[in-house]
Amino acid sequence: MTAFRPDVAVVDQTALAQEPLWLDQSILTLGCSIKFVAEGVSGNWQNDYARKVEDYAALAIGEYWIADYAGLGGVRHIGKPKQPTLSICTLVDGEYDQRGDFGELGHRSSGQGERVAGWLP
Repeated sequence: MTAFRPDVAVVDQTALAQEPLWLDQSILTLGCSIKFVAEGVSGNWQNDYARKVEDYAALAIGEYWIADYAGLGGVRHIGKPKQPTLSICTLVDGEYDQRGDFGELGHRSSGQGERVAGWLP
C-alpha cells in the first residue's frame, strides 16, 4: 500500500489514541481513524479513479469522494462528453459502490442515490 495525503479527510478523534505515529509525526496508519476522504482530481487522474479507490477500500474508509472539477478523468469514469463530475464511493462489503456521478448542473448522470444540486459555482 502507498502513502497518500488526501485533499480532505475526516478523522475520528477518539481513534487517534490508537494511532502509533500520530503524536510524533501526524501520520495515520489505521483505516478506522479515517471516516471520509475527498480528492480533487489533477493531471494524474488515474490515481484518483483507480489506485486510491483500491487502497482506500483496503483501509476500510467508509466514503471516498472524487471531485473532478475540470472533467479530467477518463470517459470510462465520467462519461462522454467529459464534464465536471462528483463521484461518491461508499464502502459495501469491502469494495466501493460508486453511487454518484453528478454532472455540471448537479444532476445525476449515472447510478442511483440522492441528487446533489448546485455543487459547482
